[in-house]
Amino acid sequence: MAVEHSRPGGEVHRSARAGWLRAAVLGADDALVSTSSLMIGVAASSATQQAILLAGVAGLVAGAMSMAAGEYVSVSSQRDVELADIEIEKQELAREPRAELNELAMIYVSRGLDKELAMKVAKQLSRRDRLAAHMRDELGIDPTALARPMQAAWISAASFASFALVPIAGLLVAPADVRIPVIAGVSLVSLAGLGALGGRLGGAPVVRAALRVTVGGLLAMVTTAAIGRLFGVAAG
Repeated sequence: MAVEHSRPGGEVHRSARAGWLRAAVLGADDALVSTSSLMIGVAASSATQQAILLAGVAGLVAGAMSMAAGEYVSVSSQRDVELADIEIEKQELAREPRAELNELAMIYVSRGLDKELAMKVAKQLSRRDRLAAHMRDELGIDPTALARPMQAAWISAASFASFALVPIAGLLVAPADVRIPVIAGVSLVSLAGLGALGGRLGGAPVVRAALRVTVGGLLAMVTTAAIGRLFGVAAG
């Protein structure tokens, strides 16, 4: 698992955990929105508790597997691109080391260093780890933070499965006449908390992060409730 980068001055940078954090937040958010919306839609059609529960459990299993497969394929593609770029860079470094050194120096010149200092920096970094220097500054790839398909897959699936239990638990404890409000309520509160936590971990404004996921979830629930109600009335 990636860790935070810290600087001697005490600054902590959160970008190193962006990969697993994105997978976890995406899985949790999708679980709350999709599972609760599915259950609310079924509940709005005047279905029995057993039917609503079945829909929730089916949504949990299918959603977790879908998230895992989707994350694995997506992140695998990203990793394939990264590895292909790294391999090309290795070949270029072996074939034209001087040209690659000049290219690295010019990158530093474009960032504000004078040519003499830029060349010194390029040579010093190349002596330490030539490939890593080119990966970081030419390709924009952090050697310590390559895409991890399996990590993204299991984190996303576990996150989805865990948070999909929230609306299911709401259904199990709610009286029959308030099933929809309880499912929606516990899911929206969880979404708000999740958004706030994600914002805090990512260094973003907490209120804004909480608000955007809560509003999106509410719209999804209202829409599926209306559809469920419509089909329930039609079937009746």
